Amino acid sequence: MSQRQSGKLTLMSLILMIFTSVFGFANMPRGFYLMGYAAIPWYLIAAITFFIPFAFMIAEFGAAYKDSKGGIYSWMESSVGPRYAFVGIFMWYASYVVWMVNVASTLWIPLSNAIFGKDTTASWGVFGLSSTQVLGILGVLWLILVLFLISRGLESIKKVTSIGGSAVALLNIILLIAGIVILILNHGQLAQPIQDAAHAFTVSPNAKYTSNIAILSFLTFAIFAFGGTEVVGGLVDETENPEKTFPRGLLIAAGVISLGYVIGIFMIGIFTNWDSVLSGTGVNNGNVTYIIMQNLGYELGLALGFAQSTALTIGAWVARFVGLSMFLALSGAFMTLSYSPLKQLIEGTPKKIWPKSMTVIKNGIPINAMRVQAVIAIVLILLVSFGGESASEFFDKLVLMTNVAMTIPYLFIAFAFASFKRRDDIPKPFVIYKSKGLAITIAYIVTAVVAFANIFTIIEPLTSGDYVKTIWMIAGPLLFGIIALLLYGRGERQ
Repeated sequence: MSQRQSGKLTLMSLILMIFTSVFGFANMPRGFYLMGYAAIPWYLIAAITFFIPFAFMIAEFGAAYKDSKGGIYSWMESSVGPRYAFVGIFMWYASYVVWMVNVASTLWIPLSNAIFGKDTTASWGVFGLSSTQVLGILGVLWLILVLFLISRGLESIKKVTSIGGSAVALLNIILLIAGIVILILNHGQLAQPIQDAAHAFTVSPNAKYTSNIAILSFLTFAIFAFGGTEVVGGLVDETENPEKTFPRGLLIAAGVISLGYVIGIFMIGIFTNWDSVLSGTGVNNGNVTYIIMQNLGYELGLALGFAQSTALTIGAWVARFVGLSMFLALSGAFMTLSYSPLKQLIEGTPKKIWPKSMTVIKNGIPINAMRVQAVIAIVLILLVSFGGESASEFFDKLVLMTNVAMTIPYLFIAFAFASFKRRDDIPKPFVIYKSKGLAITIAYIVTAVVAFANIFTIIEPLTSGDYVKTIWMIAGPLLFGIIALLLYGRGERQ
């Protein structure tokens, strides 16, 4: 990553950092699985109504508070007030706890692909335990291992993160080049045909995503695909000429990421027929990425003229590479995100809110707070994994819980931006939204888009009588919101 001798981020290095923080390879296979080509318009809608305006908000916030170490807490505390800011940052932190529950339980799918060339986790039942219960127990053991490793120091984590990130970046290149080769060798014929463009790009081949509520609920998946922008808000003070470079970098990165998702989803349709590859009972939100990439290797082998047995072998080896890449990337991200949001939560908020033991720092991390976090995550994993569902329902619940939890903090930040723009006493070194009225209107539009997306996601399972999914999606944010208010109340009484 290129940086000048001053140590400040250049425009190109900033764009690369935003891209790697936001762009998620798995969002393309998952989007295609849920909506087919019809995912493309929703990713563009999410980019226009959420990502780009939200990125500009982050740019203004970041530039205004570039000397502050409190991150998003400082933004919201100065704009709205300390109680609102604490609940907002606590919900932001809680979203990463839910993400950890998701990843700790699903990390074994890429590992299975790396070892066996396919997802075998559905058959991992031992000692009378179902496969989802086994995955839950493995998730608990993983959390304990990560806590042990991180408590010993952080240097080894950076190597895992770097290797995994590079390997996943390579997956995008493989998808693009192999997709083009298959298209050429198949004389322009798409595996997922487009006979009627209006129908193909608006109607999902997935029967679960054909009702209006289900289609609108997909917006949460699309918004989630652009998550992570708020993390790079803290990079403003590390950027050369931040008032100009930072928002410019955000805008370019937004365009590149949006285009990347559009091309990626279309590429999957080149070699994947939805009905023949993704309609089976063994396909779910947890393993669809590996199934699609295994199919890429298989179809590439056939297009090159190899026998079916050879094509199957190529597919298995592609699945192994994807599994190893995703396992390393998720492992590295897990280790980083198991302490980074927690550290910002404790160091960026008033000390009086926290019991003294929670602020103890060892090897650069709040060790006691991490132990408490691990216990909370373990309890959540066991509750979810021992809920008695099939593997498909288990992974669906984890993904929906994560999408809702990860997007709710955007409500707090976008709503706070309206107050930020009203406050003339806050110095604003770089202003993108020149009109105060326009800025406030856009802030409310972004807030409404995220709110409606989450509402539709939460109520969609009710239409099929699946009350448990709805309860879990509500229970997580509600529980963490109550904990935040109790902690803040305790701090006020001190």
